[in-house]
Amino acid sequence: MSNRKPLMPKATAVWLVENTSLSFDQIAEFCGLHHLEVKGIADGDVAQGIKGMDPIASGQLSREEIKRGEGDPDYRLKLAESKVEIPPVKTKRGPRYTPVSRRQDRPNAVMWLLRNHPELKDSQIIRLVGTTKPTIAAIRDRTHWNAQNLTPQDPVTLGLCSQIDLDAEVAKAAKRAPQDRQGAGAPAEPKAGTLLPTSETVPGLGPQPDVSFPEPPAEPEEPEESEEAAASRVFARLQELGTGEKKDDEEER
Repeated sequence: MSNRKPLMPKATAVWLVENTSLSFDQIAEFCGLHHLEVKGIADGDVAQGIKGMDPIASGQLSREEIKRGEGDPDYRLKLAESKVEIPPVKTKRGPRYTPVSRRQDRPNAVMWLLRNHPELKDSQIIRLVGTTKPTIAAIRDRTHWNAQNLTPQDPVTLGLCSQIDLDAEVAKAAKRAPQDRQGAGAPAEPKAGTLLPTSETVPGLGPQPDVSFPEPPAEPEEPEESEEAAASRVFARLQELGTGEKKDDEEER
């Protein structure tokens, strides 16, 4: 079943009921109506006073297609292809309309957005709360005529925008932030798990000078002993031990 339906479906159904022998189901499916509604049109209970519209004259249906449907009750009529291609209408979303009763709350909402979401562009704030760029600049610079009495308030709580719209704008700004930072020449944010230097994590602690500690003096290396000297030293030690044992035996006797 095609999603394309004829223009003025009830008027087209009235014409088909009056001028063809198509079944109610065929007319209902072609016009996108219920078959009981088509039966009501035939009985005069539905669409009273509606003038039938000829789908053949409007180029939505051909005579051959109607004859094919009249000859086969199971056949489903097909809407003729339009010879004129109608381009889709692109609607540009403008500033959000704000009711008069809530317009006095817009400066408070703008201040809340500037304080809690500074990554948002002015155009995004305008879409959310329906304000103007001069108003945003005045609130940001604290030059607004009522700056002393402004208090940050969530625009969602005030009913100026929905939470879905706010989250969508914040997500767009978060995706755009790395590109803006690289374009401005600022260093990229460190990846998660990277340790920052103490000068950046401790407030008030500036860059520290590099302190170099002197290396401890190297211990003097002992000269390597040759194999012959080592053997002589061991043999002399054994002789000393043997002489000591003999003296102990003589003293015991």
